[in-house]
Amino acid sequence: MSTPSKNTICLWYDGGAEEAARFYAETFPDSSVQAVHRAPADNPSGKEGDVLTVEFTVMGIPCLGLNGGPAFKQSEAFSFQVATNDQAETDRYWNAIVGNGGEESMCGWCKDKWGLSWQITPVALTKAVTNPDPAVAKRAFEATMEMRKIDIATIEAACRG
Repeated sequence: MSTPSKNTICLWYDGGAEEAARFYAETFPDSSVQAVHRAPADNPSGKEGDVLTVEFTVMGIPCLGLNGGPAFKQSEAFSFQVATNDQAETDRYWNAIVGNGGEESMCGWCKDKWGLSWQITPVALTKAVTNPDPAVAKRAFEATMEMRKIDIATIEAACRG
């Protein structure tokens, strides 16, 4: 077993922790699967030998996927926020998540097929909605409220008025 990080995000899955970890590792930079641990005995969420936990990293953040069963579901109360540099990167991550059984939501949010929420957030959007000119920030914010996947050109146009 690898030495655990001092602080690790534990994500609960109803099965699929290994598949999710491998998808994240293939999709995002600085992501990998470190270890897959199997249950040493039968338990309430599975049988001996089933994948119990998966140690993985998502964009440098240490995580532990726990196949805990159906008792708890993912919610928007936790999400990964991915800062993107341009439209191509925004599209790539959004399309990977939504195109792999996920679903779109509003304002740059989407969910992967395991129910985990992601915010695919262009740096241009963050700069726009925090612009020191309140009128610019308001226009950018209002434009964002109408979007699912963020369109940087539309945000920039809103900023210009």
